[in-house]
Amino acid sequence: MNNTISLSDSNGAGTFFVNFNQDCTSLAVGGKNGYQLYTLSGIDTLEQIYSNGTEDICLVERLFSSSLVAVVSLTAPRTLKVCHFKKGTEICNYSYSNTILAIKLNRARLVICLEESLYIHNIRDMKVLHTIRDTPPNPQGLCALSINNDNCYLAYPGSSTIGEVQIFDAYNLHAKTMIPAHESPLAALAFSPNGTRIATASEKGTVIRVFSVSDGAKLFEFRRGVKRCVAISCLAFSMCSQFLGCSSNTETIHVFKLEENRDSPRRSVEESSWMGYLTNYLPTQVTDVFTQGRAFATAHLPFFGVKNFIAINTIQNQLRLLVASEHGYLYVYNLDGNEGGDLTLLKQHRLDGRTEDTHKTNSQVDGAAGRSDPQPIVTRPDGGSAMLGSYAGIVKGNPPGHMSDSDRYREMAAATESPPKGGFQFNDDQEYPPLTQKAD
Repeated sequence: MNNTISLSDSNGAGTFFVNFNQDCTSLAVGGKNGYQLYTLSGIDTLEQIYSNGTEDICLVERLFSSSLVAVVSLTAPRTLKVCHFKKGTEICNYSYSNTILAIKLNRARLVICLEESLYIHNIRDMKVLHTIRDTPPNPQGLCALSINNDNCYLAYPGSSTIGEVQIFDAYNLHAKTMIPAHESPLAALAFSPNGTRIATASEKGTVIRVFSVSDGAKLFEFRRGVKRCVAISCLAFSMCSQFLGCSSNTETIHVFKLEENRDSPRRSVEESSWMGYLTNYLPTQVTDVFTQGRAFATAHLPFFGVKNFIAINTIQNQLRLLVASEHGYLYVYNLDGNEGGDLTLLKQHRLDGRTEDTHKTNSQVDGAAGRSDPQPIVTRPDGGSAMLGSYAGIVKGNPPGHMSDSDRYREMAAATESPPKGGFQFNDDQEYPPLTQKAD
């Protein structure tokens, strides 16, 4: 008996925007009633860190465990706001020429993805360092940014007709390599935590590949399925880099194990008796099915037809698979790193705080036309607005909720400072390190 349900047949999909932060320690949820941030330090309860119900939110990205968030609203989809959520202050806002489809953050860069361009900001002062223009049409805003400053790479589709991955060095601001990953257009991208590997999936959705970022060499190839093509919505490496999760519009989450020292699949097949014989005579497309790795573990969701976003991380000394769905639920599974197999659902948390699901949001209201380059907009005390070069500043004495230039710079620098090894996280204002400026 099939206990799964299609959300398209019940309350609709896409009600919420859900997203894990870079190190999978918190979850952001956006929707018509604002946005909320939850900590993922435990599984028994879902503790809310912050809630803002002042505007409808379609994108929200938190920078690690800092108080820095970047948000985009449904009513102004061309405007990015960068805020300090603990202090309730807006640091700056930028307007772009088209709808913002994705925001990516690390401690060095903030990347804005539009349908045919990408803007790379220096996150400390929000200056635009580089613009990648005339990219292939990318209506889904597909891109990935490594969370590692030493390998600060940006990945995006190099073609709209085949699965080419363009790797761009977002720190040194130059193209690095192009990886011919799939024959079909790309559907999902993800960097490993150290930024040395990238996982890819195509619109066909049957094969997952992992490549070396440095030279584009294929390291792993996994088969998600054979019988049906699916829409893959998320690829995610575990924070330990040993596992790769894949979610789609089906009810099954696949987890693959990246075994470093294993023999190649093709070699192990060829050394077996009858299968080795067959590989000499069957077409390559057929033998590839036998040589591709299979899922190490699987989780079965109680629904299908809704986008899911996943994370794999150690919580309370146990490896967990976390699945956040756009219809407003978080599912937690135990993941045995040695045994794998079918995973058991441990906890299920609602993300809307209600007893009934909210209605589906089907459209976004487009904002006013923007400019060819983003410019910060600030509100004057008299209620008007002004353009202020490349960085928005508010002089002291302005209405509550605004910062001076020095305060803005200090908050951005504090939030983006890398924590010392084994040290604190930026989840407390008292833990922020003092601002130090390095000479050029």
